[in-house]
Amino acid sequence: MNEDVVHLAAGAEEMGVLVGAVGAAGFFCLMIVIVWQVAATWRARMLAAREEQYKELATRYARLLEDTVELQRRTAEEQRQTLDELTRTRLSVGSMEKMMREIE
Repeated sequence: MNEDVVHLAAGAEEMGVLVGAVGAAGFFCLMIVIVWQVAATWRARMLAAREEQYKELATRYARLLEDTVELQRRTAEEQRQTLDELTRTRLSVGSMEKMMREIE
């Protein structure tokens, strides 16, 4: 009968080791899944933040482009005005030169 008890105790010990190994494997699998999900969540947040930065940059670029177009329009208008003034000045100087020649 002692022999049966020894075999039962040995069987229970082997069962305990098996349960411990399965439990440890399950725990490690659970930890891997948790780490995997945390990493996936972190990556998704990073991608969302990057997308938000891209949208902000695109908005700033559009505003800068509009400002640049407006500045180019103003510059072109100012150049036209300067050209008109220069043309009028040349005509005036030409008239003055002609008048000075006639006086001499």
